[in-house]
Amino acid sequence: MPSGQDIILVVDDDQAVRDSLKFALEIEGLVVHVCADGRELIGHPELWRARCLILDYKMPVMDGLAVISQLAAIGLRLPVILITAHATDSLRRRAAAAGVRHTLEKPLQDSALLDSIHDVLGVGPAVSG
Repeated sequence: MPSGQDIILVVDDDQAVRDSLKFALEIEGLVVHVCADGRELIGHPELWRARCLILDYKMPVMDGLAVISQLAAIGLRLPVILITAHATDSLRRRAAAAGVRHTLEKPLQDSALLDSIHDVLGVGPAVSG
């Protein structure tokens, strides 16, 4: 189970997605901050403390892979889980080449996102009782 100090940043241009992911992940004990786009992320005060980035691929101005390039340009390599409505083989290959740990297709199913977060954080799945 993640510790209460694990900061997750969620970047998605859809406020409903941001709000629902924040709610669901905070129930799992994660500290979640949200951003509407890559520009907001680059200036976010928790960016350098975050342990995982959940990043939408298709956003206006700067797509998810461009955001990863911007992070690399400032010297930040953060584990990334890319979420997209259309996870083509080509996108999966480009994402993997950019260092993305997991590419998940929206709508997110079952525990795929939480399992991916646990993998990125190096912790086992939560045990419910």
